[in-house]
Amino acid sequence: MKSAKKVRLVGLLLAIAAFSISLTVPLRGQSADGAKPKLYNTAKQKLLDGKQVFSFTQLKMDIEGYCESAKHYDFTWFEMQHSTLEFADIEKMIAACPHVAAIPMIRLPDAQEWHIQHSTDIGVLGVIVPTVDDVDRAREAAKWSRYPPVARRSSGNGQAASIWGINGVNYRETINDNMLVVVMIETPTGVANAYDIASVPGIDVVIVGNNDLSSFSGYPQTDERYHQLVQKVHDDTLRAGKIFGQANQMYHSGPYSKDSMFFQNGPSNDGWQPPSLTGAR
Repeated sequence: MKSAKKVRLVGLLLAIAAFSISLTVPLRGQSADGAKPKLYNTAKQKLLDGKQVFSFTQLKMDIEGYCESAKHYDFTWFEMQHSTLEFADIEKMIAACPHVAAIPMIRLPDAQEWHIQHSTDIGVLGVIVPTVDDVDRAREAAKWSRYPPVARRSSGNGQAASIWGINGVNYRETINDNMLVVVMIETPTGVANAYDIASVPGIDVVIVGNNDLSSFSGYPQTDERYHQLVQKVHDDTLRAGKIFGQANQMYHSGPYSKDSMFFQNGPSNDGWQPPSLTGAR
């Protein structure tokens, strides 16, 4: 009887010790002090830290050129709306230098499921969806970009997990937090619906497509009526608790910067100058 009591006592002491240890050892993906870990999507982390992010625009298949440019920026704007780039091209470029400084993002031509699934499976950490006029297109962008239970991305093959699921990181469990979903408002209709668009769960950033907003509205970017449209998108985006940006990097400072945080192109992080700065906006 005494022996049985002794065994139970020892077992209880061992359980208490194990529980105490579990409180001091961080879980995978958790820092030692219990704080939320930094994201491997470094551009998204900078945005959450209140910093501006800039890209370079990749318009063609060029592994060497891409890997060099990507050393110097926050993210790559792979251009699929106004170029002939294919997913296979982007897949090869990402694979050639997978952990370079600029995190990979694609501007897609639309918010179709297969386009977004291809993008995420080849390893991008963000998608940019143009010409978002209403909540339906915004919902589509958000729906296919993340796994359940928050969205509808399906499990599939691809190089994404082998690129980002390293050093003890579980890709499936971390990618939802690291995914960056950006929508572009480029028409007066989109401006009118800006608050509803920005309020869609899963949309992280709303940016103005400056050239197209000017084109669709008929107002030059120097016109005060144009700036009133930008101001409305700015106000509605911040009211919805999302991050605001403008495609044209000329607005990263000055009177019309309006808290802009996310840009296509712009200054590099180290002063490096690319051979050319071209790209549609």
